[in-house]
Amino acid sequence: MARRPTIKDIARRAGVSESAVSFALNGRPGVSEQTRARIRRVAEELGWQPNSAARALSGERSGAVGLVLARPAHTLGVESFFLQLVSGIQEVLSAERIALLFQVVEDIEAECAVHRRWWAERRVDGVLVVDPRTNDPRPELLAGLGLPAVLIGGYGGEGNGEGGGGGGGEGPSVSRVWADDTRAMTEVLDHLHGLGHRRIVHIAGLPGLAHTARRVAALRTEAERLGLPAGQVRSVPTDYSDTEGAAATRRVLAEPEPPTALVYDNDVMAVAGSAVAAELGIPVPGRLSIVAWDDSALCRVTHPRLTALVRDTAGFGRLAAEELLAVLAGGPPRARESELPRLEPRESTSPPPAAY
Repeated sequence: MARRPTIKDIARRAGVSESAVSFALNGRPGVSEQTRARIRRVAEELGWQPNSAARALSGERSGAVGLVLARPAHTLGVESFFLQLVSGIQEVLSAERIALLFQVVEDIEAECAVHRRWWAERRVDGVLVVDPRTNDPRPELLAGLGLPAVLIGGYGGEGNGEGGGGGGGEGPSVSRVWADDTRAMTEVLDHLHGLGHRRIVHIAGLPGLAHTARRVAALRTEAERLGLPAGQVRSVPTDYSDTEGAAATRRVLAEPEPPTALVYDNDVMAVAGSAVAAELGIPVPGRLSIVAWDDSALCRVTHPRLTALVRDTAGFGRLAAEELLAVLAGGPPRARESELPRLEPRESTSPPPAAY
């Protein structure tokens, strides 16, 4: 195994003392600019990189930020949202030569334990927090630790009953980036209502997530505004997986008065639901219209192509990473809204049959 280059190696190659190398590489006074440039050139030639653990112990930054995901692991392999989100995050971090430390855990308590450990070990300079809960302990925990954080998906308004999107009352101490799920759901329901649908079921995600609660509430509020009976427009929770999405689809389509339209909280469940409809001999969109919350290649290659909410998920990740870097640079906590998802009607939605 090749030995990592050390400060001693750099000093020997550059013909200077080890203290001079330390001054030069840490940006401290004590060496001339010419010597500093020579030392840095030698360090680059040797492939030297700073020891992040040693830098953390000395009070310097670790050069890494953390992301913990508290979701069932089996739901991650097929969902494109997080892959796109992380790609946007990584695009920003890699440009600054900052590492992303990623971990999947069982539940929110385990996530809080990881945050405490990372803070104690100085493993990360800050964290990105996803999936805000309706009663979320993480913003308060992170604010108490003094660990810089950005909440991804938190509602941008104040006094909304969710603690600013996390429910934990992060107040002004934690930054957040958010998208308006309420307006997006309103657009979806208005589209289906305009086509003539009156029996609409929302195949929702995990019930404890704040954005799930917002979508469910928005569906109910808009249905009331449109004069639709509560029993005919409702939400059914799942774990976001294709398995539960398919199972929920089978249940609602077996009802005496099945829905004429289904709204799925992700692309994977929407594709699974479309497959169930085909298996049951229910034509899409002849007898059943389908809408996916997040657009993806799956939605565009499925036959018929699925009507979907389109948004720049990678751009959402970039916005979150940029905000965390701004916080690390000393900027104030703030709420930043990403672009509103837009509904793109495709072949999976049409008016319901008159007698169905």
